[in-house]
Amino acid sequence: MRKDFGVKTWLYPMPVFIVAAYDENGVPNAMNAAWGGVYTDNMVGICLADDHKTTRNILSTGAFTVSMATKDTVVPCDYVGIVSGNNVPDKFAKSGFHAVKSAHVDAPIIEELPMTLECELVSYDAESCYMVGRIVNVSVDEAVLNEVGKIDVDKLQPVIYDPCNHDYRLVGEKVADAFSCGKSLK
Repeated sequence: MRKDFGVKTWLYPMPVFIVAAYDENGVPNAMNAAWGGVYTDNMVGICLADDHKTTRNILSTGAFTVSMATKDTVVPCDYVGIVSGNNVPDKFAKSGFHAVKSAHVDAPIIEELPMTLECELVSYDAESCYMVGRIVNVSVDEAVLNEVGKIDVDKLQPVIYDPCNHDYRLVGEKVADAFSCGKSLK
């Protein structure tokens, strides 16, 4: 038996993205955004309302970074989502985050977040609030790499957002090999 809930924005897993950009004075700002994901093979798409300071910063500079919240950073990642840079100008500093300028785009990399997509703004639709960015580089802290130099999700410990219960959840255990386990049905 199923229960109907009507129209909801429930989808699993829902990433917890931390989107960061510089303002016109080079001051970093960041926000928590869950409505986003891969758009094409070299682009990311995220819904960002135009009244966010981070959105205005991105529109001004044409660049931004997208990092994933992790188990160890969930508190400051939540903080940048519940406090507006429009009202708290030093929210980035208050979060405890530290910014390093990307070598690839005019946007901050947050040192505490081990994986970052460095993006150039491609488009923004104010009506739908949909932003598209071209990924020009992915930078990853070597501490979360495995023995062959790839990201180890168990070391990264990304968190996801549970939109139904308003929880942050840790990404779970491996259950099978992708593009392989289904071969048993051939």
